[in-house]
Amino acid sequence: MISVDNISKSYGDHVLFDEVSFKINPKERVGFVGRNGHGKTTLFRILMGKERPDSGTVLIPKLYRIAYVEQEFDFTESTVLLEGMKHLPANQRDHHWKVERILTGLGFSAEDMKQNPLDFSGGYQVRLNLAKILVSDPDMLLLDEPTNYLDIASIRWIQRFLASWPRELVLITHDRGFMDSVITHTMGIHRKKIRKIAGNTEKFYTQIAQDEAIYEKTRVNDEKKRKEIELFISRFRAKARLANMVQSRVKTLAKMSQKDRLEKIRQLEFSFSSKPFSGKQMLRAEHIDFSYDPTQPLIRDFSCAIESGRKIGVIGRNGKGKTTLLRLLAGTLQPQSGKITVNPGVAMGVYEQTNIQTLIPQHTIEEEIWTVNHRIERQAVRNICGAMLFEGDDALKKIDVLSGGEKSRVMLGKILLTPCNLLILDEPTNHLDMDACDALLEALDSFDGALIMVTHNEMFLHALADSLIVFQDDRIEHFDGTYQRFLDTIGWAEEVRTGGSQPSAETLPVIKTSKKGQRKIRSELIAAKSRELKPLETAMAEIENRIVADEETMSTLSLAIQEAAQSGEGARIAALSKELAACQDRMEEAFNKLDVLSRQYEEKKAFFETQLSDAA
Repeated sequence: MISVDNISKSYGDHVLFDEVSFKINPKERVGFVGRNGHGKTTLFRILMGKERPDSGTVLIPKLYRIAYVEQEFDFTESTVLLEGMKHLPANQRDHHWKVERILTGLGFSAEDMKQNPLDFSGGYQVRLNLAKILVSDPDMLLLDEPTNYLDIASIRWIQRFLASWPRELVLITHDRGFMDSVITHTMGIHRKKIRKIAGNTEKFYTQIAQDEAIYEKTRVNDEKKRKEIELFISRFRAKARLANMVQSRVKTLAKMSQKDRLEKIRQLEFSFSSKPFSGKQMLRAEHIDFSYDPTQPLIRDFSCAIESGRKIGVIGRNGKGKTTLLRLLAGTLQPQSGKITVNPGVAMGVYEQTNIQTLIPQHTIEEEIWTVNHRIERQAVRNICGAMLFEGDDALKKIDVLSGGEKSRVMLGKILLTPCNLLILDEPTNHLDMDACDALLEALDSFDGALIMVTHNEMFLHALADSLIVFQDDRIEHFDGTYQRFLDTIGWAEEVRTGGSQPSAETLPVIKTSKKGQRKIRSELIAAKSRELKPLETAMAEIENRIVADEETMSTLSLAIQEAAQSGEGARIAALSKELAACQDRMEEAFNKLDVLSRQYEEKKAFFETQLSDAA
């Protein structure tokens, strides 16, 4: 167990956290959330002993081993496998199979394991560093954005690996779905304090919102009461017969603590400007081929048609040609054979990972965004800067002092400035924090135009994609269906081969081929769906009503405790506090039950929808 007591950390006038305390208990897997730049990575460095807090203490048991993925590379062995084995515990030095299993899960082939680590790209070298700490069996894992250099198949593998991690884990990631599938607790930096609760990120943010709502109600009531007392004092101060009452209120006023109004937290809110498109087909690719190396074809005989309003996810392992395909469709590259036809009415908005390098370092944020269209008024540019969280003088910062996440927001701001009807986005969530990812997801969901997006974030795929372009087994195929349907019917080849999380044949009902049989099975499925889902819907509604009632009760009790404290009623405070604690316990239990029921409901709903679709 690690215990952090009253630590503070600041850089000059910039305070990251102030007198925060928390514990990481045995076997807890903790998701660590908070805005970029608010101190998450700094806290990791403090836990690792690489930085010291300005004040406070960090208690770590003797011989307790904490592992953290290093961004620097210090490879001394001749092969990837030998480098990975170097970090096996002393009693497992010959357990090469353990290293091979983890390297395979992270995307290394059997041939890759025989190569020198220095021959690989930086992304694969980071994966090797990750593999080294996973095989070392530490007491605690500290993982800071471990999915950044992983493709979707590797992310799904490490998600299963971490969900069964038997010791302590603290995880930072912008991928909310990945985090929620792994963690047992959520901890976050909020208003320079750290809060930790049992449950997922949604529960954490709901609790924060509830606490702030109660705080604000209490503050308003206190302010109202303060004004009433001040009015009484000023009105009756001169009346001798009310002197005792006036004096009593003066004392009450002196004891009342004044709560500050909570500073409004800026949220990333934006929307893409949609340009009307009257046609049906926006873009057509016919039998296109492209390769950087003639001996290794990358894209072969690929054809597709992009229709208005479609949202297409491009998925597959890294290095298979996803980014190249997007550049071909965007016109940045030309195919070596075949043809790409773009409708004249198409206006593209293109976001590439490498485009961050095209930003001019000497430009201010405002100047860089303005380069898209100098005819637009300055106020419109400032509005875009504000939407990207560069308000006021922040819009005058130079590009060369920005972090990776801030540069990503500048790139998004440049796309926002010009109306478009086709967005082509290459991993737009990289370098964004969880709040920014949520805002981006909402903006893309509301966008009226078509979308082609490379992403490894499964939450985005589940929420947005109505069809897929799949790079798998050295082929590129168009899949006309949702990501869930792809997982249910085809799945990732590695998981199918190894018996991963694909549905087994025994669990799926047989869909008959005759029309009469299809109608019958469809009718049976609809009835079964109603039978299965109705009780869950009813139970969830009951729990939600109880939670709402308990929230009101907690608010009432909090106000009553404040009044009792001001009146010095100790016995009443104790009784009310006991009621409040009981109410909080009830809410905790209700949230846990609701979480379990919600998961059951979504799993069953997805199952029946898939079967009904197959029976159609």
